Amino acid sequence: MRIAQVAPLYESCPPQLYGGTERVVSYLTEELVRQGHEVTLFASGDSQTQATLEAACAKALRLDANCRDPLAHHMILLNRVARCAERFDIIHFHIDYLHFPLFAAGSVPSLTTMHGRLDLPDLPALMREFSMMQLASISNAQRAPLPWANWCGTVYHGLPPDLLTLGQGQGGYLAFIGRISPEKGPERAIEIARRVGLPLVMAAKVDRVDQEYFKECVEPLLTDPLIEFVGEIGDHEKQALIGDATALLFPIDWPEPFGLVQIEAMACGTPVIAFRRGAVPEIVENGVTGLIVNSVEEAVAAIPAAQRLDRETIRRRFDERFQVERMTRDYVALYTRLIRGLDEQGTMQDRAAAAEDV
Repeated sequence: MRIAQVAPLYESCPPQLYGGTERVVSYLTEELVRQGHEVTLFASGDSQTQATLEAACAKALRLDANCRDPLAHHMILLNRVARCAERFDIIHFHIDYLHFPLFAAGSVPSLTTMHGRLDLPDLPALMREFSMMQLASISNAQRAPLPWANWCGTVYHGLPPDLLTLGQGQGGYLAFIGRISPEKGPERAIEIARRVGLPLVMAAKVDRVDQEYFKECVEPLLTDPLIEFVGEIGDHEKQALIGDATALLFPIDWPEPFGLVQIEAMACGTPVIAFRRGAVPEIVENGVTGLIVNSVEEAVAAIPAAQRLDRETIRRRFDERFQVERMTRDYVALYTRLIRGLDEQGTMQDRAAAAEDV
């Protein structure tokens, strides 16, 4: 199968530091190549891949100090995809809805994975306007604001089996990994750690839009000797941090579409203590791979129970549910359906045209 993967340009594939969407695109791309497909990855020029790389910019835009207008580079990306679209059996987009006007009437099948939150007031009108675009969700919960949209499947994220390995959890601390923003709940994580009396290691990036929130609400809390803020980390640092943690705290306050760090923790055998929002009940098996809670008080009470969970079982459930091979197999099944659907539609149109000529 000839497949185009179209990634955002904010991070490389895979990202050097923080990055969810580009990380998933990278894992999917490499597994597709491993399975024998002919793959072209449209991404930033500093991406690393076994696929054919088509670079729309020299390096990831978030780390490029000279980048002032990310949209300009994404327009270049879209133009380059459009110019060679006929080379592919299917084009898989991961850039939200930027490509909709250009590819809505395209003759090449496309699939768009929506990676972000969908409870935004402007999206219903957009999705109705482009109701012909085939969409994939990353959890069933993600669909809730737009259940009537043109969904053709839900595909959970997956990780390479050897990316992270079973850890022992002997570090005696809790972990918070991701992004500093109100919806991710860093203040809640700090409160949980304080109440239970365990150290908390926070490995998180601070986006420009969240700088004020960090300085006013989070930074003053970092004076507590229990709290260690280490900033952004890359894949090579996650193994030790997550694998040695007693538990991963995931105290979100938003409709999380998936939460990649949850399955990274599972890959290390580390239990997840997560708030019941968004996709959490689909990802965390309560009492098996972690504990699902509804408040800070419940999270504090869940720490001893999390410590009793079997780390080998958590890793085994990761292997059964969240490996990249399963994710790729699910996407290939969607690709096949969409390609066959377009072929059938084309055949029907050809027959109708022939009938009119008679």
